Amino acid sequence: MADEQNPKSQTPENGNTEKDPDDWVSGDDPMTGAQASYLKTLSEQADDPDAYDETVNKAEASRRIDALKDKLGLE
Repeated sequence: MADEQNPKSQTPENGNTEKDPDDWVSGDDPMTGAQASYLKTLSEQADDPDAYDETVNKAEASRRIDALKDKLGLE
């Protein structure tokens, strides 16, 4: 019963482990160093240099990372 009330015990099917980047409280903050590095790497792998832009915010970086992962067939 305690697990039902603990949001950390929820599974991805019934939890909120993935939020739309537009709903992030910090989505307008500059992208993190990890995001910048991953976005740069993915843009190079996808041969899509325009996908990398060091000025995008966290939410946009996340969207671009997801799009590149889809393009590359990554999970």
